[in-house]
Amino acid sequence: MREYLLVLAIAAATTFLVSGLCRRIALRINAVARVRDRDVHTVAMPYFGGVAMLFGVAAAFLVAHHLPFLGRQAVLQNDSRTVLIGALVICAVGVLDDLFELNALAKLAGQVLAAGIVVAFGVKMLYIPLQNRTVSLDDTASIAITVFFIVLCSNAVNFVDGLDGLAAGVVCIGAFAFFAYSYYLYVEQHLVRATTSSLITVAIAGACLGFLPHNFFPARMFMGDSGALLLGFLLATSTITLTGQIDSSQLENTDGGLVPAYLPLVLPLATLFLPFLDFTLAFIRRTYAGKWWFVADKQHLHHRLMERGHSHRRAVVLMYVWSALVSFGVIALGRVQSLRVGIPVVGGLVVVAVVLSILTLGRPARSDRQTAR
Repeated sequence: MREYLLVLAIAAATTFLVSGLCRRIALRINAVARVRDRDVHTVAMPYFGGVAMLFGVAAAFLVAHHLPFLGRQAVLQNDSRTVLIGALVICAVGVLDDLFELNALAKLAGQVLAAGIVVAFGVKMLYIPLQNRTVSLDDTASIAITVFFIVLCSNAVNFVDGLDGLAAGVVCIGAFAFFAYSYYLYVEQHLVRATTSSLITVAIAGACLGFLPHNFFPARMFMGDSGALLLGFLLATSTITLTGQIDSSQLENTDGGLVPAYLPLVLPLATLFLPFLDFTLAFIRRTYAGKWWFVADKQHLHHRLMERGHSHRRAVVLMYVWSALVSFGVIALGRVQSLRVGIPVVGGLVVVAVVLSILTLGRPARSDRQTAR
């Protein structure tokens, strides 16, 4: 655990320090988010936060490869290098989009390319965990499901990146939840604790923590598509290296909970619950209106929260609360020995979140009013 904490600190410190440099470069070359009708920000904001996070993740991986605990695992080193190459590609696609506003087809091609790279080097879904058995995938199904899942996660995070600090905070919470589950799973099952999934998720969490001081309201810079696509890609690959490469039917259920049958399948969806929900609602909404799903609008979940009277900061914090509730709530349901114990606990957390949402309605923060232009 100490080495994972060091990796977390390295990712956070590197991202925090490099963010200032990336911000200056973005301003110098005019890589800024201009104000559009659907946007919440009121002044042009520099991009390249995703580039800083890529540096943070790369530094974390580099340090991990030289640590006595993590550096001894050949599979971890090979998979993390592969993931880093794919991350570099998808981050570059995001940078090009931030600079030149690529069309949807070009962005999709870049995402598929990044997914294809990791698949070509062996990071792909091998199993689908189900109750009491695991479905083994053939090569065609493995490649198709892996590429689809990576593209889906990348776009889901991109959809939720609409308020200062929102995407970074939601992904950070999901990464912490996934790390907690994956690490505990390997401890409980007496398996090697140095795993690719744990390394990726702790690096994600560190990069997000390092970027949030620059991005939380009022933001000084945005992560841009380079950051949103990068975070979605990394979360997807962390899921694949755990859920897709472990035969959950061979794991021992030591506490009578829902592990190992359902959690490896459900938790990845829970950690990205809000992005997936926003993505699904946008797809349905735009399709019903006769538009392409990638045509932007101003009806995302965070837009609706602000329309209902929440301030910028409160809307973000509420989405943090709901993200943590779903992510850690699913883990709680899976760890308890009886649903009769777990359901009341999670139900109580839901009530708290609902009450908090209602009580903060119609009370815009003073700082929000002062910074509006």
